Amino acid sequence: MVPDDDYQALARSRWFASCEPALQAALRALGHGLSLVDGELLFHQGQRSAGLCCVLAGALQVGRLQPDGTQSLLAWLEAGHWFGEISLLDGQPRTHDVRSDGTSRLWLVPEAALVAWLDQHPRHWRSIARLACAKLRQSFEVLEDIARLPLEARLAKRLLQVAQGYGEQDLTPQDASTPRRLRLPQEQLALMMGVSRQTVNKALKSLEAQGHIALRYGGIELLAPQALAALGQNLGHD
Repeated sequence: MVPDDDYQALARSRWFASCEPALQAALRALGHGLSLVDGELLFHQGQRSAGLCCVLAGALQVGRLQPDGTQSLLAWLEAGHWFGEISLLDGQPRTHDVRSDGTSRLWLVPEAALVAWLDQHPRHWRSIARLACAKLRQSFEVLEDIARLPLEARLAKRLLQVAQGYGEQDLTPQDASTPRRLRLPQEQLALMMGVSRQTVNKALKSLEAQGHIALRYGGIELLAPQALAALGQNLGHD
């Protein structure tokens, strides 16, 4: 079973909280903890699925090595984020590399045990599908933002998305007005945005000058997440 300290990370997940008690209990009973050191690869692109995972502590980088040798970064996952549902649903290999950034701890629910349980309780497959659909909606929004928003607005929205676990965590009224530190280096953020480090640094300095963020060593502090959300919307309508 999940230790009490680790359960807090699971409980903060919007998806986990929305699952029926039977599925929540199965995810806790069938899974086990897993620790990774800095830079350790959890799995690589093309590897067979090991199961459904949740970040309990630390952070993970999701990306892939491009044919020209450059590295892309798709997402930055922090505590409370579940992933691995795509391979669980279609039985196909992993789509990206997942690597630990710093030390991290995960909750891993092995695929064979979870699939066997879901096949015995098929109504809960719908919850797994909802997890995948939520991320598909996020992807559509990102594609739309690329087409219509200036970089500064996209950057504001992306920082907030990371803070909210890409929709996995709700910001409480206190969270919305409380500074939030993201351990996200500018080099990694530039890879996520598909621009140069110099370009993302310029946009970050503009957000800092407006009082929305503070640039820290190895990370970014969101001074008022709620205001940052409003900024992303307002810039999109300019």
